[in-house]
Amino acid sequence: MNQGSRQLQTQALQQVQTLSPQQILAVKLLELPALEIEDRVRAELLENPALEEGREEPERSEEGTPDEFNENVAEDGGEADYDAEADFRSEEDIPDYYLRNNNVSPDDQPKEIPYAEATSFYEMLKQQLGEHEMTDRQRQLAEYLIGSLDDDGLLRKSLSALSDELAIYAGIDASEEELKEVLEIIQQLDPPGVGAASLQQCLMIQLQRKIEQEEIPAELVEPTKRILTECYDDFTRKRWDKIAKQLQLTDETASKAVEEIKKLNPRPGASLGESLGRNLQQIVPDFLVETDDEGNISMTLNDGRLPELHVSREFSRMMEEQKPGAGNKPTREQKEAMLFLKQKMDAAQGFIDAVKQRQQTLTVTMEAIIELQRPFFQEGDEALLRPMILKDVAERTHLDISTISRVSNSKYVQTNFGIFPLKFFFNDGYTTDEGEERSVREIKLYLKECIEGEDHSHPLTDDELCDLLKEKGYPIARRTVAKYRQQLNIPVARLRR
Repeated sequence: MNQGSRQLQTQALQQVQTLSPQQILAVKLLELPALEIEDRVRAELLENPALEEGREEPERSEEGTPDEFNENVAEDGGEADYDAEADFRSEEDIPDYYLRNNNVSPDDQPKEIPYAEATSFYEMLKQQLGEHEMTDRQRQLAEYLIGSLDDDGLLRKSLSALSDELAIYAGIDASEEELKEVLEIIQQLDPPGVGAASLQQCLMIQLQRKIEQEEIPAELVEPTKRILTECYDDFTRKRWDKIAKQLQLTDETASKAVEEIKKLNPRPGASLGESLGRNLQQIVPDFLVETDDEGNISMTLNDGRLPELHVSREFSRMMEEQKPGAGNKPTREQKEAMLFLKQKMDAAQGFIDAVKQRQQTLTVTMEAIIELQRPFFQEGDEALLRPMILKDVAERTHLDISTISRVSNSKYVQTNFGIFPLKFFFNDGYTTDEGEERSVREIKLYLKECIEGEDHSHPLTDDELCDLLKEKGYPIARRTVAKYRQQLNIPVARLRR
């Protein structure tokens, strides 16, 4: 077979979705919560001299310089210093930017929500990465993986899914094997168990750390490891007798081994926050939703600490200065200077557009959530939450589902009834035989009420709970009842005595 034939056989048509740098920037900013977006803006201001903060001053003609203006006012018998309030008939006419100056009393200044000054769980893990020898690429991948950990400190996403995310949203081509190597480094960080893919692996990592530090009696090392590897399912169901029989352990040894495992922490991410104080868990809401006595709802985006941004006028002036005269060709130095200035100005404008796009996307998404969950925002009753999934909000806002997912991740809303993560408002639905749609959260609430009100000497079985739910109008199967019960961390009937 000749070389041409071999080339034809190896050719394949492949469609690859690529994002422009501007789209990648917009995605990254969209994912940032209120506390981090301000830091990102400040960092960009320091990095790009073409980006400036504050309201952009309008251009003045040469005839209207400030000194000449004050001189004209003085000649007319007025004050030499311009009094801005003179141009406004009432306080309501004063623009918002003027109220920000020092002439306005503190009582008239807009109220700001205090920001939590503490190091986040994410930052603490990043700091620990500095103790390990890593390449710049590995560090970049590690930071992305740390950012993908859930609230418990576990990495629930598969490495293949993370590899796809990196390729699409960050433009980084990383194999699963490469991510696995980086993940093994993360699993060496404190607290033990972070970065595990499952609760079982989380406990195994902690157990191995304790064994290495000789914190577990030597006679219990093998039994504890075997319980987690060979009898993990029985351990989660508290079948102690079955574990002892299967591993041929005495009741005393099995009991001691189980007690050692119970000392491990199933939520290492939460434990780190608690050990360093409650103030580390302070939340800065991204949205402020207020409901008045008449049920009217108003929403504002909590971006009061973000400065106004504009492209430096000085850079525009320098661009004009670098342009050659009529009929002249630009020199090499002029071309390089103009290219540098244009790149900085384009980057500044692109960043401004991305910030505005973030604000618009957050606003329309939150407005859609309020409309879909209006009864809750008016009453504050969790049972009033309607079935709502990402697709419902995406259809209402005409945005992509992945965009809604990024908005709802790590974002919080402050309401009259407390502060809630946006994920709180998303829940699956269940359709009854009559075609009525009920939320899964509503069913779980009633299930929890039934169990809390049961006779503890004769706890309700899943079959009995299933009958009670059917009487209430929730005709769900027994296995569904068992699934909801497990999601509520409620044990089976025999363990509730």
